[in-house]
Amino acid sequence: MARRRRGRPVHGWLILDKPIGMTSTQAVAKVRRAFDAAKAGHAGTLDPLATGVLPIAMGEATKVVAMAMDAAKSYRFTVRWGEERDTDDAEGGVAATSDARPMAAEITAALPEFLGDIAQVPPVYSAIKVAGARAYDLAREGQPPELPPRLVRIDHLELIACPDGDHAVMEMRCGKGAYVRSLARDLGRALGCLGHVAELRRTAVGGFSDSDAISLDKLDQFGHKGALDELLLPVEAALADIPALTVTGSEANRLRCGQAIRVPHSVEGTVYATTDGRPVALARIHAGEVRPVRVFNL
Repeated sequence: MARRRRGRPVHGWLILDKPIGMTSTQAVAKVRRAFDAAKAGHAGTLDPLATGVLPIAMGEATKVVAMAMDAAKSYRFTVRWGEERDTDDAEGGVAATSDARPMAAEITAALPEFLGDIAQVPPVYSAIKVAGARAYDLAREGQPPELPPRLVRIDHLELIACPDGDHAVMEMRCGKGAYVRSLARDLGRALGCLGHVAELRRTAVGGFSDSDAISLDKLDQFGHKGALDELLLPVEAALADIPALTVTGSEANRLRCGQAIRVPHSVEGTVYATTDGRPVALARIHAGEVRPVRVFNL
């Protein structure tokens, strides 16, 4: 007999304002315990140094985590000039130094080189797998791997402030797989002054922004699970960029059973089917046929 999953059947999204010094896995565990949720996961890792938007999916929302992870992400970060670190952020050891410091105009002039589709080498201290092992594990064992460059997209990169000669505050919006730490490292090299991320805050993941985010302290203020449930965004909150397809009750039942239905129009692509205002399934439409990809048990 299969073991029954412990916890409540909680479904939806909690947008956490992750505090500094905590891993994303630790943050998910704290939220899951607070809700006594049977199932939970996050949509996009934040390093311990980073703060900000960490979407946490519970229950049926975990079925669309991949879609949230593929969404655009926005960051506000501070680069510290004059030092390159082995982790490309303030947590690592100093790998090289420079006495050069860039002027604001020089920084601004260098930014277009990093816009659009660019080749980026991920940080050695990253979760990328190399021959079955995590890159950061190899680096900690004194065997840092040579990671190949990957094509990533950066849609926005702007200098916000230079509070002093050693620091620059920037904002960036990027696609999946882009690393702010790599951007800071490569920008420092391009400017001839070296650099690393000193502070990092994620301000948005897809349609989730820091205006939606809730701190762990606020979660602790709620005295019972029912009150916490009021903080949840619905499962379909992560599907704002996907067209909705309204289906009848009988059509919804067919989709839930893994069966295809027909639609009287020629729309193609991914949709999410709904009935009575509730999501039924993620589905693909091709040649007038709707086939379920992920079914929601709500």
